[in-house]
Formats: sequence, structure tokens, C-alpha cells
Amino acid sequence: MSEFGQGRSDRPRRNESNRGGESPRRNDAGRTRNRGGSGNGARQFSASAPSARNRRADQARLTAFEVLRAVDEHDAYANLVLPARIREHHLDRRDAGFATELTYGALRGQGLYDAILARCVDRPLDQLDPAVLDALRLGAHQLLAMRVPSHAALDETVSLARMVIGAGASGLINAVLRKVSLKDIETWSSELVEGIDDENAAAALVHSHPEWIVRALRQALVAHGRDASEITELLAADNLAPVVNLVALPGVGSLDEALDQGAEYGTLVADSAYYQGGDIARLASVREGSTRVQDAGSQLVARALAGIALPDGGEDSYWLDLCAGPGGKAALLAALATIHGARLTANEPAEHRAELVSKALVAIDPDTWMISVRDGREYGDEEFSGGYDRVMVDAPCSGLGALRRRPESRWRKTPKDVAELTVLQGQLLDAALSAVRVGGVVAYVTCSPHPAETVAVVDDLLARNKNAKLLDTGAALEAAALPGLAGATRTVGTGSTIQLWPHIHRTDAMFMALFTRTA
Repeated sequence: MSEFGQGRSDRPRRNESNRGGESPRRNDAGRTRNRGGSGNGARQFSASAPSARNRRADQARLTAFEVLRAVDEHDAYANLVLPARIREHHLDRRDAGFATELTYGALRGQGLYDAILARCVDRPLDQLDPAVLDALRLGAHQLLAMRVPSHAALDETVSLARMVIGAGASGLINAVLRKVSLKDIETWSSELVEGIDDENAAAALVHSHPEWIVRALRQALVAHGRDASEITELLAADNLAPVVNLVALPGVGSLDEALDQGAEYGTLVADSAYYQGGDIARLASVREGSTRVQDAGSQLVARALAGIALPDGGEDSYWLDLCAGPGGKAALLAALATIHGARLTANEPAEHRAELVSKALVAIDPDTWMISVRDGREYGDEEFSGGYDRVMVDAPCSGLGALRRRPESRWRKTPKDVAELTVLQGQLLDAALSAVRVGGVVAYVTCSPHPAETVAVVDDLLARNKNAKLLDTGAALEAAALPGLAGATRTVGTGSTIQLWPHIHRTDAMFMALFTRTA
């Protein structure tokens, strides 16, 4: 029997009979469990008998389970639910880190873990109670990808199930996870891809991405001038836990508190830092809004728009963020606009997201910004024509560039989503070109490298709008970055676009193209 085998109760039985007249064989603790082994060898005992196992769930594991249930039941975003659950359960820094890795790891690895679990369960996974499946995913991640002793991963997951699901479910979970624990993740992966000739299908399974996303990312690499063979590195980077990026709003915030708590200066952009100190809300500067969590790629595209010289060198007083929610780039743009002596209009069509934008801007002088709540396409109307000097179009997109930060999104997106979004992206870009003045600058930005959302949108705009001219976006980005940024630029005629990559730049896969209006 393996060390994970089910044992009998630790309690001695009053009338236990012996065998063949011999006294019952006991271990050093006086227990007579696990007597089914060979008579001439040492018997093995389970890590803990059912009666001795924890009746209460470990709080870090309970936190992860609750987040997975919220994601499944309510289409919640893990990055929004997890911090609240961590605070609700009063997790310390160490347990918060464990809960974070367990939550995101189980979500990222869901495709691979489900394929493994399907070989260990005697029924289709869609016939399992969803809560049971989530518990199995958490157990699988601990067994296969975390530095958790196998007996602890098994016992704690069973205890969790017993408390929040029920005793019957805990028995099934115990049996299934024992089977999972018999092989390491490399062995499981090799067995799963055996006989699969399609390299995209095999990569999708091993790296836990939907196959259509693997194909899209491979195409994106080629479309942006890179080698398709980088797909393995890109998929692996999607599955790494990203370091929290901070930005101190220029003229408003400071990184001093974060640096005192162990943060390190960012290597891509000024006023940024990498933070690994646990719950970021514990920093007063973050709670106040003067320092914000923002990926370095997002910081770079905002600074590139704010820093590029206007082609005609004319007035630079009115800036527009056309799709401002939830407010990260808007906050940085507003701070930069204030330094430039300009005023930012932050537009967001959804009321609840407009409220988030307002909160994001709270640390900035309210006289330098205003909130607009309207469909961004309305800025293409005559009343707004030529009214702005700089316009940011951070367009709604598939989010394929942020899969490492939003791991659940890879299982929600479909190719149809991309097709529908590209129409909206083109319409918003047209509106922005109408709203910017002649000689002003428009930034088209997506958190996606998908060719349909990036290079195709640029090519289509240039084909249908003769008054749009692509600028040297690569040069603008390099001017906004710290020395050393490379491998991002794609030349298009006399202009260029940029594409950042997780496996190269340690950022989200941000795309950017800068345009000016010529007439």
C-alpha cells in the first residue's frame, strides 16, 4: 500500500482478535492499522487516517477554492475577487502568497489538469459537481506544480472538500488525487500528447491554452516579424506568475514606500518598480492612488503618446482617452497632461466603469481632468471634430496579451469574440482620427498581439483614410523607455508599429501604433 493508502481508524478496537494465536502487530505508537501488507516486511501507514485528518480547511486553500467558485459561478475575475478574499480570511503575507499561486496556477493549468483528471475519473468531467472539479484542480496543481509534499496536498484537499462540499465528495477526491500523484507532470504530459501529430494541438495541451489561441499567437509572432518557433517560449511565459508592476504617478506619487518594502526599480520605464511584497493594498501610497499597479507595457504606451512631439509643433492643451475604463492609463495620462499644462477628458461609456476611472484619478488635481460617459464612437461626430491634440484609443480587445494576468480569460474567449471586436476597433479609430486636430496624434493600443486586432486594423485604416499617416511608433516608444528596449518594432512604409511580448520584455503583449491627421 502506498503512503497515501487509506488506513483504518487510529482508535484500537476493544475486542480485536489476533491471527493464529499471535498478538496483533503494532507500530511504535501502538496502532494496528494497515495490516494488509506482507508478513515479513515493514508495513506502511497513511499520512493521516480519515479520523485524524483536519476537519477544517486550511484558510489559504479555502481562499483559492472560493475564488475558483466565483470565477465559475459568476464569471468573476480572479484578480478582483482574490484580494478581497485574502483580506476576508486575514491571511498573512506567506499564506496570501500561497493562495495567490494556488489560485492562478490552477486557473492557468486548467486545460492540462482537466486532461489528466479525465484519465483518473470514471466518468466525463462535465458530469462532476463543478465544486468537486474545482477542488480536484486545486489538488492537481499542488501535486504537480507546487512545492507541496504529496501527503499534504492530498490530505488538505480532502479536508477542504469534507468541509465545504461533503464527506461523499471527499472520498472521490481522495481516490482521484491518489491516481494523479502516481506520475509527475512531465510523465503525464508525455502520455497525453502521445500520438498527437498536430504541433498546435500538442502545444495547447502541454501549455494549457485553447488550441485556437495557440494558432493565433503563432500567427501573431510571424505577423510582427518574429520567428514562429518562439511559440513555446511565449506559451511558457503566459504560464508564469507575473511580478506586480508599480508606477508612481509623475508629479504626484513616490516609490519610496514600495522600495522600503523590498520593491526594486523597474528596468523598462522610469518611475516604475517591481513589487513582490504580498497584498499591494497594504501600501498607503497605493491606497491613496498616488502609486498604482500598472503593467510596464501599459506605462510605456501612455508615455509614448504623451512624449512624442506633435508633427506641427502646435497647441497641446486638450487630451482625450477615448476608452478610459477602468482608469489605469487614464491616471498616468492625466498626470502627464498636468505636467504638460494640458487637460484630459477621460471617456468611458459604462457608468460603473466611469466610476472606477474617477477613483483612479482621485490623486490628481481635479481641475486638470474631467469624466465623459458616452459611446466613444460619438467622438466622430461633427461637434468634436478637431477638438483634441492627443487621443488615446485603448480599444476593447480579446485580451490575448494579458493571459498571464487574467488566466481565466483564456477559457472564456472564442474566435468569434475577435471577429466582433475588430469592427468596433476600426470604428473607434475612425472616431479618434476625426476628433484629433490636423497635426495632432492618435495612439491605437490593444492588449493583444492577434493580427486581426493589430496590423490588420492599421492596414485597413491607412487604406480607407487618406488623412491618416502612420508615425514612427518605435522611435517614440524607445524615447519613453529606459535604455535597452529592443525587439518590439515593425516597420510599415515610413512609419512603424510596436509589439511587446511577455517572453521578451516581461510585459503584457501590448500593441501600439501612432498616427497623425494630415488634413
